[in-house]
Amino acid sequence: MREGTPMLDHEEILVRRGRRSGLPVVLAVHSTALGPAAGGLRLWHYPGWRDGLTDALRLSAAMTLKFAAAGLAAGGGKTVVALPPGTRLDQPRRRDVLYDVADAVESMAGRYAIGPDVGTSPADMAVIGDVTPHVFCRPRELGGSGDSSPHTAQGTLAALRAVNRHLHGERTLKGRRMALIGLGHVGEHLARLLAAEGAVLTVTDIDDTKKRLAGELGATWRTPEEIISTDADYLIPAALGGLLTPHVVRALRCRAVVGPANNQLDTPEAADLLHQRAITWIPDHIASAGGVINAMTTELHGLTPEESLARVNAIEDTVTELLTTADALGVTPAEAGHELARRRIDAA
Repeated sequence: MREGTPMLDHEEILVRRGRRSGLPVVLAVHSTALGPAAGGLRLWHYPGWRDGLTDALRLSAAMTLKFAAAGLAAGGGKTVVALPPGTRLDQPRRRDVLYDVADAVESMAGRYAIGPDVGTSPADMAVIGDVTPHVFCRPRELGGSGDSSPHTAQGTLAALRAVNRHLHGERTLKGRRMALIGLGHVGEHLARLLAAEGAVLTVTDIDDTKKRLAGELGATWRTPEEIISTDADYLIPAALGGLLTPHVVRALRCRAVVGPANNQLDTPEAADLLHQRAITWIPDHIASAGGVINAMTTELHGLTPEESLARVNAIEDTVTELLTTADALGVTPAEAGHELARRRIDAA
């Protein structure tokens, strides 16, 4: 395990070699205090399987906080399949991987439900659903809630509105300068929402073909290295985690960091450094909760699409409460966010 791996109080950790694929499958259940655990399947390249375990531990703990802050009756879990560097999955082997994951989920006997994450999709959830019913975000035509990206983006927009009202006294984002990192599924949806709001966009992605989207939206393109120090009202991390290192935080030229990427802090100290620099940071487990709120409430809790959307938009109220609490107690939003989640877990 990598140096600095947190010692977390997980309820269950399953590590097994997939009997079909031969690849390491890691399933971490952090908590079921509020209800059965849930979390996505991350299918990604790692230097070693222990790095995948580290990711699963951190991500599942973040899911516990995400569900608690959102007021959902669920605990945190996560599944990671650690692909060795350079591994490419053809269709038959990908199916083998998904069936291996499904076996692991089914062995939890309902204590954990799985959805998509980095490297997986609603179509993959349909394959897993061949083996286990404990799955969400299947395609709409199969009775699922489909792609979670639009609702994740909508929830991030709600968080940005709350921060803007806190800092500037108004919800509207028209004219606000946004530096958005990552134009994947969520990032593209969010970029389109922000453009429609009249925000001034600067964007980047490791994929240069995304420049076409920047041109379509009238956004300024920067390299990933350049965008960190771009003058902006808000920096929006929408790619993989670990962006906010102390070095990066010292280079930021923004008022706030609000984005849907998971595990944005490279170290906990980065949150303190953000606070010292008077940069408001909204914990990612709150800003990124829209997709999982929609999926969980529609598929597992039976809410209507309208009721689920209202729960997604309520992230604005959650962030407002978070910032008010942080100001009142003189703590960072990160500390206030953990306190909010832990109060709800303790109350259960």
